[in-house]
Amino acid sequence: MATEFTGERVIPDQVDADLLNEHLARYAFAARLARGKRVLDAGCGAGYGAAELAYTALSVVGLDVAADAVAYAHAHYTLPNLRFEQGSCTSLPYPDESFDLVVAFEVVEHLADWHAFLLEVRRVLAPPGQFIVSTPNKLYYAESRRSAGPNPFHAHEFEFDEFRAELSAVFPHISLFLENHVEGVAFRPVERGETAEVRVDGAEARPAESHFFVAVCARRPQTGNPAFVYIPTAANVLRERETHIGLLEGFLEQAKSDLAALNTAHQKLTAELEESNRWADGLNADVAAKGTRIADLQAELTQEQAKATAAIANLEEENRQKTEWAQHSAAELEAKLNELAQCVENLHAAERTVDERTRWAHELQTRLSLFEASRWVLLGRRFGLGPPPQ
Repeated sequence: MATEFTGERVIPDQVDADLLNEHLARYAFAARLARGKRVLDAGCGAGYGAAELAYTALSVVGLDVAADAVAYAHAHYTLPNLRFEQGSCTSLPYPDESFDLVVAFEVVEHLADWHAFLLEVRRVLAPPGQFIVSTPNKLYYAESRRSAGPNPFHAHEFEFDEFRAELSAVFPHISLFLENHVEGVAFRPVERGETAEVRVDGAEARPAESHFFVAVCARRPQTGNPAFVYIPTAANVLRERETHIGLLEGFLEQAKSDLAALNTAHQKLTAELEESNRWADGLNADVAAKGTRIADLQAELTQEQAKATAAIANLEEENRQKTEWAQHSAAELEAKLNELAQCVENLHAAERTVDERTRWAHELQTRLSLFEASRWVLLGRRFGLGPPPQ
């Protein structure tokens, strides 16, 4: 089961030796207090530390909220007295007083509700039990990450006084330690010995300048407060420095090669940029010339628009005059038409009069004809009476 190092937790073989040794040193520190005890590694991550504790403890439970971390630990660390479980540190899934030792290394700063975690640890610890907790120094950590920025996985970081005060509010007895990388000189026997003597020189430790804070907390008084020195397997500092210098020299040569390639690319880009600038200058000149032509055309358009406006005004005046003439002519024509209509009406009246008189004359002629043809007229004429015939 493989998992990827993201910076949230340490994965062996995926980080440099110094970073891994920082974490292994804490578990070596805790292993001295784990002998024959029931141990909980809260926030166990990849499980390498829980496996280290299992070599001396009665039993060890590694707990982590991340399923991939628990799966990795299951796949890589198998011991009869070691098991791994998924669960939350702020709600530990264990009965009261079920552990003699709880360790939480580089966990508390990842928790938003870290105070709830401290209360849960006190609940699951047996009365004589101990709690070993570590966290990075906020001041040192901020300075070391000045260029990289804050750690996105940290919810709350502690300065020394705050760390001590918050732990003291939950656990009445606390022994505080400062963890740092130090340079030393080791005399190691060719044949492995059973004991080791350590001499630690120097002035009083300064919390503000330390890298990590480590606290051993308990509800009962603790005895002993010895310094602890962890010497990892790769501990020949001078040889490591030489190796590191060799690597740096290799990186430097590669960097020089990369820089030469970058310079070549830069020169090429510079030449291309100069060519682009020349093309841009020509384009700007062309644009300027076209701008001048556009200005001339705009001036011509303005003049033509003025002429068109004047012509339109003249046409409008001419149309107005023609409209007035047409209106006047229409009025005269209407008057003539009315007069003609009156004449036609008079003519029709005269025609009606003529028609009436013609009918009257016809009727009169008819009457006269009838009169003349009447026997009375004929008789009168025979006797010389009446008007003479026409």
